[in-house]
Amino acid sequence: MFDARRSPLRTPAPGAGAAPDERSAADTIAVLLERARAAGAPVVFVRGDGSAGDPGRSGTPGGEPVHEALPGEHVIDGHAPDAFDGTDLAWVLPPVASVVVAGMRSERSVRETSLAALARGHAVTLVRGVRAACDGDEPAAVVSRRVEEELTAAGAMVATPYELF
Repeated sequence: MFDARRSPLRTPAPGAGAAPDERSAADTIAVLLERARAAGAPVVFVRGDGSAGDPGRSGTPGGEPVHEALPGEHVIDGHAPDAFDGTDLAWVLPPVASVVVAGMRSERSVRETSLAALARGHAVTLVRGVRAACDGDEPAAVVSRRVEEELTAAGAMVATPYELF
């Protein structure tokens, strides 16, 4: 779970338009969490900490999670686009674990963490309908599609929450 904070889903990043289909993305994440939890799959939330002035910075209303972690679920605070970089994520995930990636900011956290997971030998599945980017120089849908194509070429799979668990 990456960047599932109120800001990327509800507030545009500075200089960018709001993430498209924010309610749909939040609802899809809720379905994914429900199915993963029902299947007994481990759930790991990765919170990216925005820079100074970012409406999604930890400790701000925009930095609050849209979906709460339950007792026993891991919450990793990331400080780089690759959630493995400088965190305990590598220790939380067994070396042979399959990783399901859902969250906002396709062009940053989702892309970098997925590539790092693939490089570490994890099978990676991207969840369709959850990843997005904020509209900026290019429409968010174009960015998300390009990242999805890049990651599938690198070995990731794509599925809906209903095809998982």
